[in-house]
Amino acid sequence: MFQSLSEKLENAFKKFKNKGKLTEADIKAGMREIKLALLEADVNFKVVKEFINTVSARAVGTEVLESLLPAQQIVKIVHEELINLMGGTQSKLQISSKPPTVVMMVGLQGAGKTTHAGKLAGMYKKQGKNPLLVACDIYRPAAIKQLEVVGEKLGIPVFTMGDQVSPVTIAKEGLSYAIKKGHDMVFIDTAGRLHIDETLMGELQDIKTQVAPTEILLTIDAMIGQDAVTVAKTFNELLDVTGVILTKLDGDTRGGAALSVKHVTGKPIKFIGVGEKLDAIEPFHPDRMASRILGMGDVLSLIEKAEQAYDEKKAQELEKKIREATFTLDDYLDQFAQLKNMGSLDQIMGMMPGMKPGALKDAKIDEKALAHMEAIIRSMTPYERVHPDTLNASRKKRVAAGSGTTVEEINKLLKQFDQTKKLMKQFSNPKQMSRFGRKKMKIPFN
Repeated sequence: MFQSLSEKLENAFKKFKNKGKLTEADIKAGMREIKLALLEADVNFKVVKEFINTVSARAVGTEVLESLLPAQQIVKIVHEELINLMGGTQSKLQISSKPPTVVMMVGLQGAGKTTHAGKLAGMYKKQGKNPLLVACDIYRPAAIKQLEVVGEKLGIPVFTMGDQVSPVTIAKEGLSYAIKKGHDMVFIDTAGRLHIDETLMGELQDIKTQVAPTEILLTIDAMIGQDAVTVAKTFNELLDVTGVILTKLDGDTRGGAALSVKHVTGKPIKFIGVGEKLDAIEPFHPDRMASRILGMGDVLSLIEKAEQAYDEKKAQELEKKIREATFTLDDYLDQFAQLKNMGSLDQIMGMMPGMKPGALKDAKIDEKALAHMEAIIRSMTPYERVHPDTLNASRKKRVAAGSGTTVEEINKLLKQFDQTKKLMKQFSNPKQMSRFGRKKMKIPFN
């Protein structure tokens, strides 16, 4: 996300580098580059103008002009003002003191309301909540079926009354059902249109009146650029939304909506959609997003992703195996499966400090290579997985025949596994840690 914007801002900052001192003229030239970068990223013009004025006013102050490292001071100011622009601090979903918490999902058709209703419900289910999905979109063909499929995949019940009952009635009955069955969260999936119209807004206002939602979340497709601000403004004026979910931020988007919505509507971005999978949703942290945009990484989000993907018990077992040098081929396969659960390599690497967003745009875990790896390991006996050194020529031929692969592929896998074990040994030996950075490990990536 924000690959193009990040690159352009990086080029803008080069205007300030290699200069012992900065003049006001230097700053003006650099600000022009930053302004163009933001406009090309589809950030609202008024937002850009105010942002540049604020940064410029701070940049011509003593903290920059008298600094020994003025370029770093400029980056620091831009970073701080980006955080302010996107809301300053994280805005969490409000949980009702008297259950259930009712979350009403609104937005235009195609923004991802149905999917993200499921994603949110799934997120809170993992946190111990007992959510219910309510199907109020009776107009879009197969909308109810889509929500039912999403609910089934997540193990979350879906309340539906078909497409012949009014959405207002379905919402009211859904809420009554939730109270009766002990659901502490209700996510109402409402209808959208290809454009904003009176019928749509009137219906949404009626649902709001009848169920008094705790939160009204506006789902916006980040790909629509400047139009996102117009949509947000209109929905907010008519419904007084409480927050925004920005979807498709993993796509080829310029990201302007993320930098404009809060400033224009005064309503915070609460969540971002970062992929098609049902767990590809993140709480929105303005400080972390500003760091990602400026190539500073996002270590906290990376840690959280790892915690979600990795089973704590398995992690403890792995740590013990590394210490005791009992890492097996089964463990090796398991690590790749868990890494895959963390998302694309580009997303993971974009969270690391110093890594440019998009640096690994086309890199992904090779599904075919993983499938071959699993087939090879599963074709070995339990003893061979623990003692791969026993795999002689005849055993390798048997494994190759059983897995539908070749002896060459088996040799390649065993070599990779051996390199990994050596790397693990370094982790368990502090004296060798200093050499870690000079070692390279080949892994099955494209």
